[in-house]
Amino acid sequence: MTALVLGAVLLILQPQIVPSHPVSSPKVEVPSEAGQKELFRKGSLKSDFQDSPPLNGSSQRLPQTIIIGVRKGGTRALLEMLSLHPGIAAAESEVHYFDWEDHYGNGLEWYLSQMPFSFPHQLTVEKTPAYFTSSKVPERVYNMNQSIRLLLILRDPSERVLSDYTQVFYNHVQKHKPYPSIEEFLIKDGELNVEYKAINRSLYYFHMQNWLRYFPLNHIHIVDGDQLIRDPFPEIEKVERFLKLSPQINASNFYFNKTKGFYCLRDSGRDRCLHESKGRAHPQVDPKLLNKLHEYFHEPNKKFFELVGRTFDWH
Repeated sequence: MTALVLGAVLLILQPQIVPSHPVSSPKVEVPSEAGQKELFRKGSLKSDFQDSPPLNGSSQRLPQTIIIGVRKGGTRALLEMLSLHPGIAAAESEVHYFDWEDHYGNGLEWYLSQMPFSFPHQLTVEKTPAYFTSSKVPERVYNMNQSIRLLLILRDPSERVLSDYTQVFYNHVQKHKPYPSIEEFLIKDGELNVEYKAINRSLYYFHMQNWLRYFPLNHIHIVDGDQLIRDPFPEIEKVERFLKLSPQINASNFYFNKTKGFYCLRDSGRDRCLHESKGRAHPQVDPKLLNKLHEYFHEPNKKFFELVGRTFDWH
């Protein structure tokens, strides 16, 4: 009898076990598979289906700085070097928001979804080299943010043409597809083929005029791509000042890799170099043809120097 009474008392005093999750939850509308694919294409499911960001005050922000070009001018190297600064949050891939109609049609919310998570004290940066030579991009960027700071990295126009060809050539080689020699692109009816797209991309004067219709020159910082290859630290110092960043990147962050033939980065004791596709040897070009390129760019280069109030060591 005593045992029965004691058992009853213990049963009454035992704490109730509360489930760690609600027994039932509200019904959630899940998009169909086709609907999910469409949302993924537009980027609107990116935040919902990826791992949730840490609750540390970071969020996605529209870029305050864009590297607008130029293609094969050293945009990837510039972004990697700039990312050494703790005040920079960089988008990993080229977004092509302002120059691709299907992306631009998705609106700013989609663009925002492509940006990295950053803290309030950081600058968000994206780079798409095709922006510089696209006639519709300056106005679109202006409509988003009139006070945005733009980075433009340029090289000797003739060298840029050769790099442009080299990239496309190796893309074909990797796919085991034939590709014409550079002479077949540069020469047409015995004359320089000025309709070749790679040549057009090197007419910096023409494209810069379009940007200056919307942005004052002091909102566009021109990085000397040739100097960035030879001695990167001074060029990055100028970029820090232009973006009003505290000086955090040092000469010790760069070291010359003799095997690769260009500078690599050192960050917190970790060494890293650009992808092997960077710094590829250019094709051998007949000196006479190369001179034709130099002569063709002479006047446009001169006009460009006058336009920006600065000269560069180009042919």
